Amino acid sequence: MATDFRIQYPNFINRESSLMRFNERVLAMAANPKTPLLERLRYLCIVSSNLDEFFEIRIASLKKKLAHDAKTIGTDGLTPAQAFDLVQKQVHELVEKQYSLLNEDIFPKLRQYGVRIFKQHDYNQIMYDWARQIFMDEIHPLLTPIGLDPAHPFPRILNKSLNFIVPLEGKDAFGRNATIAIVQAPRALPRLIKVPEEVCGEPHGYTLLSTLMQLFVGEIFPGLSVKGIYQWRVTRNSDLYLEEEVSDLRLALQGELSQRNFGNAVRLEVIKDMPADLVSFLQKEFGLEEADTYYTNGSVNLTRIMPLADIDVGAELNFPPYTASLPAPFNKMSGNPSEMFEAIARQDLLLHHPYQSFQPVIDFLTAAAYDPDVVAIKQTIYRTGADSELMNLLLQAARSGKEVTVVVELMARFDEQTNINWAAQLEEVGAHVVYGVVGHKTHAKMALVLRRENKKIVRYGHIGTGNYHPRTARLYTDFGLLTSDKEITADMDQVFSLLTGVGTRRPLKTLLQSPFTLHEGMLKHIQHEIAQAQQGKKAKIMLKMNSLIEPQAINALYEASQAGVEIDLIVRGVCGLKAGVPGLSENIRLISIVGRFLEHSRVFYFYNEGKETVYLSSADWMDRNFFRRVELACPIKDSHLKKRVINEAFTLALKDNQLAWQGTADGCYEPVRNRRRAFNLHEQLMKLLG
Repeated sequence: MATDFRIQYPNFINRESSLMRFNERVLAMAANPKTPLLERLRYLCIVSSNLDEFFEIRIASLKKKLAHDAKTIGTDGLTPAQAFDLVQKQVHELVEKQYSLLNEDIFPKLRQYGVRIFKQHDYNQIMYDWARQIFMDEIHPLLTPIGLDPAHPFPRILNKSLNFIVPLEGKDAFGRNATIAIVQAPRALPRLIKVPEEVCGEPHGYTLLSTLMQLFVGEIFPGLSVKGIYQWRVTRNSDLYLEEEVSDLRLALQGELSQRNFGNAVRLEVIKDMPADLVSFLQKEFGLEEADTYYTNGSVNLTRIMPLADIDVGAELNFPPYTASLPAPFNKMSGNPSEMFEAIARQDLLLHHPYQSFQPVIDFLTAAAYDPDVVAIKQTIYRTGADSELMNLLLQAARSGKEVTVVVELMARFDEQTNINWAAQLEEVGAHVVYGVVGHKTHAKMALVLRRENKKIVRYGHIGTGNYHPRTARLYTDFGLLTSDKEITADMDQVFSLLTGVGTRRPLKTLLQSPFTLHEGMLKHIQHEIAQAQQGKKAKIMLKMNSLIEPQAINALYEASQAGVEIDLIVRGVCGLKAGVPGLSENIRLISIVGRFLEHSRVFYFYNEGKETVYLSSADWMDRNFFRRVELACPIKDSHLKKRVINEAFTLALKDNQLAWQGTADGCYEPVRNRRRAFNLHEQLMKLLG
């Protein structure tokens, strides 16, 4: 039975608005007094980082629609102008809460522990003398003030850079009237400067670059009257646009990257005491309006104070340390490469990061790189970091003569340059490097090893929900499966063939793949549960992902709810579905979990007449993941591992009453609280798997 597409606009939540709701939940972690104090500061800074990307990508896209598709109505029932107004109001409220929380709660509490940011009015003579020396020796030589006049037009301003506008009076050395100068803070200068304890009297004293600029700006403009100095920052459109028909993707991307920092302005941040005439001057310069302007009660870039969250003050100010476990059989291996392949051949092995170590994945690739019987390694790379042991292993394997094929996704947002650099290094040692399919990002997470055993080629694979990035594997929750299953690994090999070569698509035996079968497969599973419910049989769906906004999938879930299917959704971030609406979605429970770790795994469960079908996937349920990316969903075949995934991804998560927020019919979220014993998902999984 086809999904009823008569379900229309009022039943979808605006994507950008939902993303702001997520950031409200992150900020709630910063506001929660139960969160350790330095972790509260970290969450607050994460919100700033999230907002930067939100403006660079989402608001930039919305502004583009305002300019070119102003009358288009989205699935949420809003025009671009209505959506823009809605979201800007949410962001303004969020930013106001953010600075209020920082200045009135977090900073005063940090001061009790000797952590203090000294402002201009806090300086005594000793601090003033120290600061002046620092300014003259380390800052002043790097500054290039630009006085605005016909010969000195407004400078080209780098995206998200710290800048100062300085109103002046007087005549310069050439007799010109001084009016306004712009000073750009070099990226080489730290924004947060440590003050020696013998100078400030505090064990953890800091001052901001902007404070030193305020104190000593007169040194930059000798003989002129400085009427003030005000910090500001502009955010620009940072999305990349490449033509479908390019002869060299890497070359075209490098050309585009050089312009990323100078896209159209989408946000202006100014210090709250900046005079109105200067604000108007900047708005006019960047083509922005009052709605695009954010007045900050403090630094215009809170992300730059993130290092404060890493200082060693006291154990009680951070989350208790946690070391991921090395589970069996990996904890008993001696380092002989053959042990790894023998263990995987015996049975599928499941890892749940960050509760369980990412080291077995590194060890798997180490074994592949050094085992003389391994003849080929194939891997997808989306994000892996600039300093990656994993990439060095692939380089080593290629140097030793193994056939190494790497599908590097050059369009991994904000990691493009890192991936370009790795691609160049891989090519230098003889690896086969391809960039996937233009127009379809390769987001699937898989590594395949081909090993010669008894004169036959045997495949071993790793397939997961997260990136091959050891650092984020300590922070993000993800599942990974190591397997020698013939059907799964043969399908993986076929996907690699599609990515590296040309040819028609052949059906996969067990994996579902975007952009071909994943969307259709998910809808078929939903329809099967609907059919079971309509026959009065048990029907259940549980889905865990980062984002849920694809309209057909949402409509199918609405239809399933109306048929009586029990549905549990665990969606960390953006969700366009309204849960608990009578007559529409009363059988859908929606929760979002925000806590110590970032919920990142994608897991799909269907009751399937008691057979319980479970997939691990790289894909969220978004248009791009279903139709414009290469994604995979892998079934869990082993019954024991299936029970583990169900328990760790769903059963325990649905018990949480400390980190969970429940989505309401209006698109808002309320903390899940009840009188049962406190249950924190992340703490429980650390105990269970640690």
